Amino acid sequence: MMNFRDYRAYTLEALQSVSMDEVQGLVEALYDAFECGATVFVIGNGGSAANASHFAQDLAKGTLANPDQQKRLRALSLTDNLPFFSALANDEGYDQVFLQQLRTYGSEGDLLVAISGSGNSPNLLNAIDYANESRMKTIGITGFDGGKVKKVAQEGVHVPLNDMCTCESIHSVIFHYVILSLKERIAEYASRS
Repeated sequence: MMNFRDYRAYTLEALQSVSMDEVQGLVEALYDAFECGATVFVIGNGGSAANASHFAQDLAKGTLANPDQQKRLRALSLTDNLPFFSALANDEGYDQVFLQQLRTYGSEGDLLVAISGSGNSPNLLNAIDYANESRMKTIGITGFDGGKVKKVAQEGVHVPLNDMCTCESIHSVIFHYVILSLKERIAEYASRS
């Protein structure tokens, strides 16, 4: 039976397996979106939907140097508008819930962050395909072997772990690091403006 000491060691080992270059690539893509005024869309299912909501909120608010800041990082989780989400699922099919929202809100140059433990969710894959065709930037945040998301997203951060719970926890740790890093860079930007 695993105790907390064992779980802590297991989690730290998994965290150390994540590529620092991939994480830095995520930071750079998000900072580029900030500089260009692009919108960041974040998507996921289940626990990854919760991470998507949390990450988008932190990107939009947690990166502010101060509440009066004019230039901001625009981020939305496409998991959060339940009436729109459920209407799409009911009328068009669950595999369309993110793609159809991107058709409504997305533009060329925007950034899509797709979070998936397995990397094989059809609704994420459809959204990534649409975003790629629409000249958006796509980043997959994956676990397990990365699945199809790792193959079709332009960039990614991969947690090579066959454990959904811990994978989602490590995704959250990565996201919090990204927020802290972006907050510092955006504060420097704001001080020069």
